[in-house]
Amino acid sequence: MVPSRQILTPEDLARFKESDVCKELMEFINALNDSIIGIKTKDAIEDSSVIQKLLGFLENVQMTNKDIKPLDTKSRFGNPAYRDFYKKCQEMIPVWLADIVPADNMEEVSKYVQESFGNGRRIDYGTGHELNFIAFLLCLFKLDIVKKTDFRALVIHVFYKYIEAMRGLQMSYWLEPAGSHGVWGLDDYHFLPFLFGAGQLRTHKYLRPKSIHNPEILDEFSKDYMYFECVRFVNSIKTGSIRWHSPMIDDISGAKSWEKVNIGLIKMFEAEVIGKLPIMQHFMFGSVLSFTGGSMSGELAKEAEHEDHDGCAHPHIYAFGQEFPDCCGIKVPSAIAAAQAARENSTSGDSRNTFARPIPFD
Repeated sequence: MVPSRQILTPEDLARFKESDVCKELMEFINALNDSIIGIKTKDAIEDSSVIQKLLGFLENVQMTNKDIKPLDTKSRFGNPAYRDFYKKCQEMIPVWLADIVPADNMEEVSKYVQESFGNGRRIDYGTGHELNFIAFLLCLFKLDIVKKTDFRALVIHVFYKYIEAMRGLQMSYWLEPAGSHGVWGLDDYHFLPFLFGAGQLRTHKYLRPKSIHNPEILDEFSKDYMYFECVRFVNSIKTGSIRWHSPMIDDISGAKSWEKVNIGLIKMFEAEVIGKLPIMQHFMFGSVLSFTGGSMSGELAKEAEHEDHDGCAHPHIYAFGQEFPDCCGIKVPSAIAAAQAARENSTSGDSRNTFARPIPFD
């Protein structure tokens, strides 16, 4: 079954938030979070055969990224070579997942995987794409391919490997933040590694949320905890103080404990990702993750996916009531692109390439 979009109106979203599948998504995220409380990224965790296969799949994605080189476009917007990467993955995902996903479910499950790498036309990435990877993992769990005993390795090894793969794509192809400057992420792209990272730190006796302001702590503990690695990465590509370029992360650092951060991020994810129409109007449902919105028939929804709209050259569905689709936002150049270009200029001593200057608050 090919999954299709079902959340097209505020009424559809309200119905979805009360649905069994929404409850399943949040329970799954909570269970994954609970499995890694107090666990370091470097801790020895045994991988089952399915975990090993998933890691092998992500290695194939990373190799494809390395094989398809970015084009020299002299632009900080998304690199067109990403579309070649996207098409290659679209072709190969059923092959790569053949020994993991049953043939009867491949068409549906592979769609979530494809969507988890970003948008092939817009060359962007955001929390909605990240959610698709969680949907892929939830499908594996519901199909009894992944067990509860795999949850810890699923987060520490598979999900973290996915984040590494996405960082590679963001660095190579300068993916643009989805929406308006990654408005629904804690950095320009991601939310869940912060959530799971706070879970890892939840029982730590000495490190506190305010520790993110200490560069030595970030350097020393970024290999142990996802949260610190995420903050270290943001600091490496953005200019100025974290108080300016990442005010949400800065605000969170004022919390008294990691438990408060972790619980707060779970609530925030439910409200600001699961609960936002511009994100969820792109989420798809099939037979494994099932939901029917009701505002538009399945056939009409599929047709709408392939229509182009005024001023927007990518296929998507307008959420009814929107004069302009919020999902598009304003095109924002990649902060990673700005940082890399600035380093290249510094190395070459060429100050003429003004396009490469960091923009304020990148």
